[in-house]
Amino acid sequence: MTLISFIIFIIASIVMMLASIISKKTFMDREKSSPFECGFDPKSSARMPFSLQFFLIAVIFLIFDVEITLLIPFILIMKISSIKIYMISLMFFLLILLLGLYHEWNQGALKWSL
Repeated sequence: MTLISFIIFIIASIVMMLASIISKKTFMDREKSSPFECGFDPKSSARMPFSLQFFLIAVIFLIFDVEITLLIPFILIMKISSIKIYMISLMFFLLILLLGLYHEWNQGALKWSL
């Protein structure tokens, strides 16, 4: 049984390596080989102004990403906590998020056009 599993493993590994070699695209250009970070071209001057819109989009993404990770435990503890305490803490958390969203909207961070 162990020998058969080992043989299947070796064959699967060889097939995956061959598929990777065969499907590899060899066309490389400047854009594909250079990293893209922070909304600017790394091959250009380092003294270019930073894109504030890119930064704001990244911050908004992080805020809502953290929001999801903080809401999951609320769902998990729903059965073991008091409904009154649960609702108060959930509403307080959502109020903080809505106030932050209102502040971003008020500051113009959600405007997608230039």
